[in-house]
Amino acid sequence: MNLDFLKACRGERVSRTPIWLMRQAGRYLPDYQRVRSRGTFLDLCKTPDAACEVTLQPIDILGVDAAIIFADILLPLEGYGVKLQFSDGEGPRIDPPIRRLAQIDQLPRVDPIETTGYVMSAIQLVKKELSGRVPLIGFSGAPFTLACYLVEGGVDKNFIEIKRLLYGDPLTADRLLDALVQLAIDYLAAQVSAGADAVQLFDTWAGQLSVADFRRFVVPGIKQIVTVMHQRFPTLPVIYYVNGAGLVIDEMRETGVDVIGLDWRVDLGEVARRVSDRSLQGNLDPTVLFGSRDEVRRRALKIVEDGRQARGHIFNLGHGVLPRTDPGMARYLVDLVHGDAR
Repeated sequence: MNLDFLKACRGERVSRTPIWLMRQAGRYLPDYQRVRSRGTFLDLCKTPDAACEVTLQPIDILGVDAAIIFADILLPLEGYGVKLQFSDGEGPRIDPPIRRLAQIDQLPRVDPIETTGYVMSAIQLVKKELSGRVPLIGFSGAPFTLACYLVEGGVDKNFIEIKRLLYGDPLTADRLLDALVQLAIDYLAAQVSAGADAVQLFDTWAGQLSVADFRRFVVPGIKQIVTVMHQRFPTLPVIYYVNGAGLVIDEMRETGVDVIGLDWRVDLGEVARRVSDRSLQGNLDPTVLFGSRDEVRRRALKIVEDGRQARGHIFNLGHGVLPRTDPGMARYLVDLVHGDAR
């Protein structure tokens, strides 16, 4: 197996900087579009053979150093009895929203096998097909981000409903976040038991919080998840990505994660100098891939150089690959990071 990704997560010596890309299996790939044309996005997520196929595509097409299971962070929420819908151009919708204490008190503990067994089946298929070529990453939405979707019923750019709950009834917010912490623990543990070699927590919306609110509502839950995962799986790398992480790097470190995922607004070299006991992941602006090859080269190699100051560095984008990205440019980026392109 190519172990550079796992070694970098643990701060061990690597032969070259490892790279994978958030949303590396997605709409920008013609091969993905072909599989996607067979049904809806949810159909694709819930069909293990198809999810396996698109998970593997970037390994062969781009040559990345890790696979990440094809799924969506919202899938486990169906275990709460809500209806999940994805509409092109509108984003996900959840019905009914969960906003009241009475609703929260009725939330069951979600069985990840019963609710998302298709994800575990896809992981098992991917592991078999990979035959040890590269590690496989499992993932979950982080509690605060999942709460945003549940409470808003989708996403509102002002996050009024979730902040109304945080600021108007913080104890009820805590009850919801506690439930989502348990959901994330159970879901991630099931993925690791199915074969995932590392896991990532996606906190897409935590950057909407002040530093004080991040400490109050986010850090305790992430710390609990990381602690339990390390107790159950002592060698498992846990990655934590926050979109808009610039002000909360120290707080992310306090959660105990092995790898801090950075968006593109952060100077990776500066973070590496501040945080010497955690590996870093990131952090090229995904829109750079729409620029010239010279510009991609300049910016990517600067990140590779900055990453050498870190305990360990996994190259990634600062957010997911955008739909209109040229797959050839994504491949060029991978080759650059590996030192195989000029």
